Amino acid sequence: MALEVETESKRDYAEALKTKFKNHTAVVAVVGIGYVGLPLAVEKAKVGFPVIGLDRNDERVRMLNRGENYIRDVKDEELKKVVSEGKLRASDDFSELNNADVVIICVPTPLTIHRMPDLQYIENVTEQIAEHMRPGQLISLESTTYPGTTEEVILPKLTATGLKVGEDFFLCHSPERVDPGNKRYTTQNTNKLVGGVTESCTEVAAAFYGETIIKVIECSSPAIAEMAKVFENTYRAVNIALVNEMALLCDRMGISVWEMLDAAFTKPFGIQPFYPGPGVGGHCIPVDPFYLTWKAREYDFSTRFIELAGEINLSMPYFVVQKAERILGLQGKSLRGSKILVLGVAYKADLPDLRESPALKVIQLLIKEGCEVEYYDPYVPSVEIQLQNQGIDEDKESVRLDSISDLTAQQVGNADLVVILTGHSCVDYALVVREARAVLDTRNVAFGAKNPIGNVWML
Repeated sequence: MALEVETESKRDYAEALKTKFKNHTAVVAVVGIGYVGLPLAVEKAKVGFPVIGLDRNDERVRMLNRGENYIRDVKDEELKKVVSEGKLRASDDFSELNNADVVIICVPTPLTIHRMPDLQYIENVTEQIAEHMRPGQLISLESTTYPGTTEEVILPKLTATGLKVGEDFFLCHSPERVDPGNKRYTTQNTNKLVGGVTESCTEVAAAFYGETIIKVIECSSPAIAEMAKVFENTYRAVNIALVNEMALLCDRMGISVWEMLDAAFTKPFGIQPFYPGPGVGGHCIPVDPFYLTWKAREYDFSTRFIELAGEINLSMPYFVVQKAERILGLQGKSLRGSKILVLGVAYKADLPDLRESPALKVIQLLIKEGCEVEYYDPYVPSVEIQLQNQGIDEDKESVRLDSISDLTAQQVGNADLVVILTGHSCVDYALVVREARAVLDTRNVAFGAKNPIGNVWML
């Protein structure tokens, strides 16, 4: 339950902040100006809030201060406008936190190599905030993390300054809900969860977010907001695992999983479309469920369903390589020495986002098997494929691959196998099907479930 301490000074700071929010004069510091932080910073600056984007990435800082966009979900003209008007600027000087009325934490929460939560970015930022903290600030954690992080990790570091939560400062968790490339739901029209450490923390945070977001939903504690966000992504991970398992079974049975799903999704109730693929990618689905499984162990609880889903999703790149081997075998070839052309390495269609992309694992495994791999992705000019500790090349940690410049009939025809891993809409799939010796389509973009030419195999 949220704590509550009513004092006159608390009401003074709370009311002063709410007045600044209403007048749009509160100085907002967004720590981490990437996929989550930059859209939020622009949204606040658009309505007049003075916004500082804080980041250790010097290139991001320089680009933002020049008004140059590096996030596709942000409109170029909106970014240039707020920068030119002086409403948004970037800095790597964290002492500027002292001038902020609101500090929003939008840093990464990755996994370690052993799939354990890695909170180093949150912890480092919290230490910076504590060092430059003053009374009358709202601190909001937007980074996705396990339930308890706000109160167990951040709160003790901030109260160690001698300031009292809900009285001298206000702390909440308000999870980001960014869907890169989504044209319909943006920062402004996506419902916003807010869970404060005290009731007054929730009240202040809701007042802040309510100035630029259409609907703000108040939660009784940070843990509820944290758990809600992790559940949202776990829900998707589990359902994707289900259809991935169906793809494995349908492959064994000689049934088209794509045709089966199209038939199942004609039901107008009781079912929601999810589709299989070569794995799961992005900043949330491959990561967040493991935060929850880790936290659950503290309570002697095993999240068996979630862990099984993780196992299935992690197995999909291996299945793609196994199926590639079968297809090549039909041509009398093996993986070793075969020329493989990969189409798409981004984790999502029509985006330049490589985060946790399963294509990187597929390519790594193909190289390990001795394949000659090329790739084409108009959104990703080059990739680094990790080799160390994979039994590929003991002298190299990674190999850099550059996207081929053009997808021509010759490039397609030279490959022993074309593997479609990302369904970019700009690719000429008719050319691919016409010119390729063999195609493995993991995204159902070549021509659907039917195979009239006989050179296309579906996932």
